Amino acid sequence: MASPVEREVKLRYRSPSDARTEILRAGAVSWRLRRLQSDRLLDRETDPLQHRRCTLRVRVDGDRAFVTFKGAPQPSTMKVREELETSVGDGAVLVQLCERLGFHVWFRYEKYREEFTRGDLVIALDESPIGTFVELEGGSEDILRMAEDLGRPTGDFLTDSYHALFERHRAAHRSTAQHMVFGVS
Repeated sequence: MASPVEREVKLRYRSPSDARTEILRAGAVSWRLRRLQSDRLLDRETDPLQHRRCTLRVRVDGDRAFVTFKGAPQPSTMKVREELETSVGDGAVLVQLCERLGFHVWFRYEKYREEFTRGDLVIALDESPIGTFVELEGGSEDILRMAEDLGRPTGDFLTDSYHALFERHRAAHRSTAQHMVFGVS
């Protein structure tokens, strides 16, 4: 059985309203309304996932929760990596369970996410404490076509994780914040 593969890029926008206008102008339709996503990245001291460039995430997404494993990124102009995800009943309990198994939360991040679709492509509009991003997730051709319709060249593609973007933001603003959450600078 082949592993599910995530293929995505992020695009930075000046504001959520600018991004929403462009997304709708490009023919996308609303799919999921704006809601808060609260993510926790977990790792362990022995054989850390980070050493293999892998990620274990627990996400609370409105009234739903998910656990996700992401494999190491593959070489590409887009972010391409294995992704295994399933829904869980209670994200907070899952974090506690993982902690009992030797994992610890090493990074927390929040964003307000609104989602759109165009064909098989999922377009996420993320309002984060470090700015507005649009994430295009789907097949390569769909991502490239949507980026073109948004007037965004491949040179605008961001393939960094939110943690990497946060670290750059922290350095640029000399912030001492440890997590990318609202209400903390």
